Amino acid sequence: MPSQQDVITVLKTIFDPEIPVDIYELGLIYEVKFSDAEGGQMVDIQMTLTSPNCPVAESLPADVKDKVASMEGVADAAVEIVFEPAWTQDMMSEEAKLELGFL
Repeated sequence: MPSQQDVITVLKTIFDPEIPVDIYELGLIYEVKFSDAEGGQMVDIQMTLTSPNCPVAESLPADVKDKVASMEGVADAAVEIVFEPAWTQDMMSEEAKLELGFL
């Protein structure tokens, strides 16, 4: 059965194509919840985008869903895009800020 850290590890392999930092370190993932489902765990992910007009608004959530759903022990995954609270650079990890030259 996958853990929160297992899902985070997968999320860290997904990058915003315009920014050389993974979506987890960017602070785009707001919540990861698990529930029991037939055949494994259902993983519900709440995430945002850097802006509502983000060019990958269609493909990025689909990539997140596909990669998490393909994990061993995961029956399915669902991704909900939210814009509240709005994403800001303050949500980035120290690692992301350093990578992008904000520190």
